[in-house]
Amino acid sequence: MPITAERLDPETEILTINMGPQHPATHGVLRMVLKLDGETIVDCVPHVGYLHRGMAKIAEHKTYHQFIPYTDRMDYISPLAQNISYTMAVEKLMGITDQIPRRAQYLRTVCCELARISSHYLWLGCHALDLGAMTVFLYTFQEREYLYDIIENICGARFTTSYSRIGGLARDFSPQVIQEISQFLPRVNQVLDEVEGLLTHNRIWMERNQGVGVISTKEAVNLSLSGPNLRASGVRWDIRKARPYNCYDEFDFDVPVGTKGDSYDRYLLRLEEMRQSARIIAQAIDGLPEGDIGVDDHKIFLPRKKRVLTKMEELIHLFMVITDGIKPTGECYFSIENPKGEHGFYLVGDGEVQPYRLHVRSPSFANIQTLPHLVRGRMIADAVACIAGLDPVMGDCDR
Repeated sequence: MPITAERLDPETEILTINMGPQHPATHGVLRMVLKLDGETIVDCVPHVGYLHRGMAKIAEHKTYHQFIPYTDRMDYISPLAQNISYTMAVEKLMGITDQIPRRAQYLRTVCCELARISSHYLWLGCHALDLGAMTVFLYTFQEREYLYDIIENICGARFTTSYSRIGGLARDFSPQVIQEISQFLPRVNQVLDEVEGLLTHNRIWMERNQGVGVISTKEAVNLSLSGPNLRASGVRWDIRKARPYNCYDEFDFDVPVGTKGDSYDRYLLRLEEMRQSARIIAQAIDGLPEGDIGVDDHKIFLPRKKRVLTKMEELIHLFMVITDGIKPTGECYFSIENPKGEHGFYLVGDGEVQPYRLHVRSPSFANIQTLPHLVRGRMIADAVACIAGLDPVMGDCDR
């Protein structure tokens, strides 16, 4: 894509440089071709695709169950949410959404909100580090270690979780996990209070973020922004409220909305989202229903291992689900409120064991297209704040 730019000063020359794909502030293999007049950015073209792995095509050659681990590698900062988004899309395609036990829905909600807190912690630490505030980075990454320990106790893995299943979850929460989550929640507000004391009214932090990377309400909608970046521009849109799933309509929580749409608003909004996530988790843990964690249909949901080892019928069901798989027909689109925005799957089933077509609507891909609007007329240093404020993950963008 050609870049055209006019010089701000007729006595200077326009300089073209590459920012990335190895630049640490691009948060992954993002390359931006910048046209500079001195230190002022006059044009920008983002280049993506360096991490493309063809996941949509891979899905068409895997069974519906086999594709679950691939969702960990999309937005790898919040794999629990990706697992749940995909499996719920398949459940909608199969028409079994209403059959998912309430306990499984509550646990999925807890997982999604833990993923949101974990993702925002990483964003907060990296955003602060990009702008020179290293102490905050140490705070947030320490907290993420506590979260990883909890996630490991939930599903056996810290990073690539593959926890959700079509029809339910891989396993129930143990009493130890519930206790660990209850002990972790008070830390969220405590750490955020400390971070706000370091950053929110810090003169350097305010000057680096206020008025930087402004996106108006109209631009945010036209550019297909979603999630915190959309709400920071004054659009009150949250899928958890607009199209409730996983019993979100049973929880009391607020949706913060910004007014200026700049990098500072996106910072404040995500801090409040983390507080609201802790609030949702506390309600879910306190009101956790009894019951099973999967649908009562062993041709869809894998039977418990203990029963597989002791009953021939259960072993047969396990064998059939693993080898023959499920064979839904029809098409559907389902999305959730991912930490970075609307993350959805469009699925087409033709009665075979693998999807006929799978397409991913990833928030990072849509968010990155706003970069030229954010950085034009700003200094090179402001480009770092603009990228960090959007919170892109290139695994989610390229797929």
